Amino acid sequence: MIEVPVHTVEHVRVAESPLLAAGKPLMARAASALAQVVRDRFAQSGTGPDAAAPAGSRTAHARHVLVLAGSGNNGGDALYAAALLADELDVDVLTVGARVHDAGLATALAAGARRVEIPAVREASDSYDVIVDGILGVGTTDPALRGNAREAVRALLPAVRAGRSHVVAVDLPSGLHPETGEAGDVVLPASVTVTFGAVKPGLVRGRGPELAGELVLGDIGLGPELEGFLPVGTVEVDRVVRG
Repeated sequence: MIEVPVHTVEHVRVAESPLLAAGKPLMARAASALAQVVRDRFAQSGTGPDAAAPAGSRTAHARHVLVLAGSGNNGGDALYAAALLADELDVDVLTVGARVHDAGLATALAAGARRVEIPAVREASDSYDVIVDGILGVGTTDPALRGNAREAVRALLPAVRAGRSHVVAVDLPSGLHPETGEAGDVVLPASVTVTFGAVKPGLVRGRGPELAGELVLGDIGLGPELEGFLPVGTVEVDRVVRG
């Protein structure tokens, strides 16, 4: 376990701003860290792609991943991670927001991911080994899931609760408020949450510890920029992954 500071969403936004202005590839770094954690999840369970096929090959026996992509940047993180995973895993992509990160979706599909709709997800809900939850991120002020996002999560919850599917949350579980830890009535509980730049307060408050699972800090290079802010606390994370 590694003790790290907890920073507010505003701290992280301010820290990101000069790096984004300088053209630093923060989304690519986040996607790389996320894809690494998904791969590691298979290795830990002994059901990774190597267990069924030679490294780098993609066969009908490859493991099955569902990427849930919302409208915001964490949807983009999830889509670029899908592209990194699609050469070795069977990756389905379900977009659930009013809009989508177009470049991320195009990259994922070009890499071999398949775009699916809710009826197909409902039918295949028991087949997903890992669900990447990129629906809502730290920009949300209302954690309640609605519309297609709510419908998709409700279809997937039985397999998640039964332990047949493991959820990797992007930055925080969708439906969890990033600051308060309050949660809506429909949330995908995560096996592991990969939070980028810094751990957000909602992950350690309220229902955060219950819903976030293992905490992994995705280091996307914000450390020097965050040094000027006073943390709002500290927390132990399972590990730090550099994107």
